[in-house]
Amino acid sequence: MRDAGGRGPGPGRGGSGGGSAGTPGRRGPGGPSRTGRPSGQDGTGRPGPQGRPSRQDGSGEPGRPRRPEGQGGDGRQQGSGRDGTGRPRQDGAGGRSGGTARPGRQAAQGGGSGRQSASGKQGGSGKQGGAGGSGKQGGSGAQGKQGGSGAPGRQGGSKGSSQGRGAGSPGSSQGRSAGSQGTGRPRQERTTGRGGSQDGPARPGRGGQPGRPRQGASQDGSTRNTGRPTGPRTTGSRAEAPPPRGRPRQAPASGPSSTGRGAPQGSPARPPGRGSGAPRGPRNPWHAPFAQMLREVRPGTGTGEPGRFRPGPPSRPPAVLRLGNPGRRISIGLIGMTFVLSIFAGRLIQLQGLDSKVYAAKAAEQRIRPEKLPARRGAITDVNGHELALTLEAREIFVDPGVVTTPQQRDRVATALATELGVPKEQIMAKFAAGGRYQQVAAAVDPVIAQRIMDRDFKGVGSKHRYRRDYPGGNLAGTLLGFVGADGSGLSGLESTYNKLLAGRDGEQLVETGIEGQRIPMTGNTLQTPVNGGSVRLTVNRDIQWATQKAITDQVKAVGARTGSAIVLDVQSGHVLAMANAPELDLKNWQKTAPEDWVNRSVTDVFEPGSTNKVITAAAALESGAVSPDSVFSVRDNIRCADQVLRDSHPHPVERLTFSGVVATSSNVGTILAAQKVGDQKLYEMLQRFGFGAKPGTGLPGEEAGLLPDWRKWSGSQRCTVAYGQGVSVTALQTASVYQTIANGGVRVTPQIVAGTTDGEGDFTPSAPAARTRVIGQDTATQISNMLEAAVSAEGTGNLAAIDGYRVAGKTGTAMRYDARCQGYCGYTATFVGFAPADKPRLVVLAVVQDPHRGYYGGEIAAPVFKKVMTFALKSKKIPPTGTRPPAVRIRAGE
Repeated sequence: MRDAGGRGPGPGRGGSGGGSAGTPGRRGPGGPSRTGRPSGQDGTGRPGPQGRPSRQDGSGEPGRPRRPEGQGGDGRQQGSGRDGTGRPRQDGAGGRSGGTARPGRQAAQGGGSGRQSASGKQGGSGKQGGAGGSGKQGGSGAQGKQGGSGAPGRQGGSKGSSQGRGAGSPGSSQGRSAGSQGTGRPRQERTTGRGGSQDGPARPGRGGQPGRPRQGASQDGSTRNTGRPTGPRTTGSRAEAPPPRGRPRQAPASGPSSTGRGAPQGSPARPPGRGSGAPRGPRNPWHAPFAQMLREVRPGTGTGEPGRFRPGPPSRPPAVLRLGNPGRRISIGLIGMTFVLSIFAGRLIQLQGLDSKVYAAKAAEQRIRPEKLPARRGAITDVNGHELALTLEAREIFVDPGVVTTPQQRDRVATALATELGVPKEQIMAKFAAGGRYQQVAAAVDPVIAQRIMDRDFKGVGSKHRYRRDYPGGNLAGTLLGFVGADGSGLSGLESTYNKLLAGRDGEQLVETGIEGQRIPMTGNTLQTPVNGGSVRLTVNRDIQWATQKAITDQVKAVGARTGSAIVLDVQSGHVLAMANAPELDLKNWQKTAPEDWVNRSVTDVFEPGSTNKVITAAAALESGAVSPDSVFSVRDNIRCADQVLRDSHPHPVERLTFSGVVATSSNVGTILAAQKVGDQKLYEMLQRFGFGAKPGTGLPGEEAGLLPDWRKWSGSQRCTVAYGQGVSVTALQTASVYQTIANGGVRVTPQIVAGTTDGEGDFTPSAPAARTRVIGQDTATQISNMLEAAVSAEGTGNLAAIDGYRVAGKTGTAMRYDARCQGYCGYTATFVGFAPADKPRLVVLAVVQDPHRGYYGGEIAAPVFKKVMTFALKSKKIPPTGTRPPAVRIRAGE
């Protein structure tokens, strides 16, 4: 660095002779200060008189580079008398050493001119000019960096007036920094020129022409050092280097220098540097490194020997604003873009290449969902094809709580749906509170009602195509038909028994839905086509069913009974023409009916048949030959059987009754007497043959077999009571089947309620013929039939069942009723069962009334029901009367 310090004695870089202390100067931009080699006190380059060189007084003693605070020197010393080869100079020219520091940009002690001689380039050029020479040191009229006697060089001859970068006292050196005895000038101090003061005279122009006055030139011709030299330099025989850019050089004043040793008048003036006379511009930042390099070249000996390069301390690089490298920025940007694009490309490959199927499947799960295509449920018809249960178009109404979120919306939607569907508003609000995305409000809504709801354009309310089950007759054969649940599956009755046939097979299709669950049109893909269900044709006649159901229902209400059942059978085929129960199940509002009323009591409720069971005892007695219709029994009104006393239905004196009379008058005592002749085992076997203890075989749900204890387990009293229908249990259908067997000439036909089925194509398949079983002989059946016809006569117990114009055979029954509620026998079961026409039976009708409260005899409670139903059935079937007269039956002996 260029600290404040001198460059050697004399007014050049190194002057011969003792130099005076330089004035402080500021550090220049070129680099560190240099300390010159020792030079003589007399300016010859040889040691002074004391024989010992001095560091700071220009004695030429070599010194180490130092930079003491306030001391002069720029870090270099010039040896005394050494030329460029390192040998002592013979001409006495001093090296680059100055005891005193050269001032920087400011003149010292009167100020000398900087960088140029007083006479210009004609006298000599160099960094200092001696007497009559110019340059850095000029000898006598010589040019060069070192001037000896007429030779160029950096140092001039003795006592020559030299001018360099700064002017000093005679023989003193002035440089960029203060001398040995001076202190460094503050760096903040600015100078106006490289070599002169601000008030010096004008600098001469090129070729001796007068130049412009220097800015700030002094009146005495001295100039202030204001900057670095800009003129060309020469080393040895080298050509001058062009001046660096910057402020133009200023010519020194023609007057005497500050040292009193001005250049000779005849010395040619140094030509001004480039841009001379013009204001100097900004300093070139690249000038400092080059100036430093030039300073590191030692001057020669003045005899043409080249100077020796001596490396100096490294210079500090200039503070240069480094601009960014655009190529590097572009490269980094391209690398970043490539990295980002590679990530996108990798993800794209993963989505569309490696994992495409996985993501496609996930997308399909979100967008595509299976949808059931419900099959149309088959119908249930009567024997003539009239629909008792059918399937109609319907709509399912559902809500999406995820869409209807606000309380106001939910209240408005719930109010409207409750009004249209006839359901409580709270029920719909509960659906919203349940959450989720799908809540069913109604499963089967009439399409007209559903359309009204959809016309309101409620968000979150939708409908689906469904079917609904309809029962045109309402409660007609309700318990027989049964009903279906919300999903369309049969839950009771024939709907449950034949559910697989009726339901068919649902189809399935894949549909695409939007984000809110709405179906996208034209996107269905059917996977399985639905197969409609088949139809079931019953043996039931709708009209007879209606009459039977009405008759039993009216009678149950009339007598205050708990329940009642009525059955109509075809004698020859065993077909069930009607099966009614009271109360009957309303299929349109089955949810409002108590569950105990859902069952078909004709096949599920068991009861003790009472006197209607006496025909089996009669059949066993006649078949065994133990008795005949005219056998006479002495009948009292009671009989002891084991530990029990059994009685007739009413007290009477001892009567002599025929066996036909016993059956006609329904005497319990006379029946026990006949059963004792048959025996328990034969009676038990006859009960089994008539179907007791076994299911009738209709296939109806809940069908019961009744109760028939083994004869070996009968108690003492039970051996008597079984004969007249106490101690065994049967269903209404089992009882009706017994009379069908008698009416059919002793052949039992398994009751049938299904005539056949129709498949989805409409093809009808009839049911297989019912099983036929011979139970008793034809004669026995005829004899029992005559006995039953006598029971309906005026002398019998069932005269209320007689039908004008028709021969009717039947039997009343009154039995004590076992009730689980009272854990014993409570109330009665009133029964009447018969067939007509008696001589050519076609129909069997059974009426059972459970627990009547206004009367309890079968002849009074059940017989009227029989009469109504049989009369209607005969007319419906267009069965005419036979027109025959019934045979005479002897009731009592002696008649």
